[in-house]
Amino acid sequence: MPATFSTDRLFLIAGPCVVEDDALNLRVAERLAGLADRVPGGVMFKASFDKANRSNLGAARGPGLDEGLAALARVRDATGLPIVTDVHEAAQCAAAAEVADVLQIPAFLCRQTDLLLAAGATGKPVNVKKGQWMHPEGMAGAVAKVRSAWPRSQSADGPADVAVTERGTFFGYGDLVVDMRAFARLSLACECPVIFDATHSVQQPGRGTGGSSGGLREFVPILAGAAIAAGAHGLFLETHPDPDNAPSDGPNMVPLNKLADVIDRVVAHWEVARS
Repeated sequence: MPATFSTDRLFLIAGPCVVEDDALNLRVAERLAGLADRVPGGVMFKASFDKANRSNLGAARGPGLDEGLAALARVRDATGLPIVTDVHEAAQCAAAAEVADVLQIPAFLCRQTDLLLAAGATGKPVNVKKGQWMHPEGMAGAVAKVRSAWPRSQSADGPADVAVTERGTFFGYGDLVVDMRAFARLSLACECPVIFDATHSVQQPGRGTGGSSGGLREFVPILAGAAIAAGAHGLFLETHPDPDNAPSDGPNMVPLNKLADVIDRVVAHWEVARS
C-alpha cells in the first residue's frame, strides 16, 4: 500500500502519538489496517520515535531514533501500512527515510530551513504541519523549501509529494481555534493537498496536570466533519486504546474503540461535500 497525498480521495494518517511497545503499536496498527477499506484514499500509520518538544524535562519522549525506527519497521512488516513519523533534526532525516514512507515536520519546526531541505532531499513524501502562529499563506515558503531539495531525478515529472497540515491557531493562552477558511487558503497558497489534524486542534496547551497539555477530545468528530466540508483533503487523528493513560497527548486522542465511528462520519461528510 503506497503512501500518497490525494486531492480527490480522502486519506487518513492515524496512530498513537509516540512509539510504545510492540503490543500497543500493533494493536493500533492492526485496527487501522482493518478500517483501511472504509477510507477511499487509504490509511497511514503515524507514531513518533521521539517527542522532542515536551513541556517538562521528565515527560515521556519515546524510545529514540534507532529503537523507534525498528519498532515502526515491525509495524509496517506486520500490517503493510505506510509509516509516517516526525523528524526534529536534519541529521535524522536520512535514517528515518530508510523506514518511514512519509516524513513529518512538527508544527513548531515548520520554518526550520535545514530540516525542510533535509526532509525534501530524501525523496520521500513530506507532511509539514502549520505552526500554531502561522497564517496560511506563510506556509508557501515551507513547501517551496521542501520542493527545492527534491532529487532532480524524481522531480522531472512534477513537484515533490508534499502536504500541509492545519492544526489550529493559538487563541490567547492555553487554547486553539480552527479557522475553516484556512483550508481553501492553504490549498491556494501552497498548491498541495491539505490535511486537518483534528486531535491536536482540540489540544489545550499547558492546561493539563503538571504543566502538560489538556484537550477536549469530544470536539474531534465535529471539527473533523467541518474541516472536510470546508475543503480539507486528508485527516490526521491520534488514537489509543487507553487515552487517559497514554504517555503523550492523551486528552485529545480518539479512543481506539470509537475510531470507526469517527471515520464513518467523516467519510460521509466527504461524500456529501464532494457530490
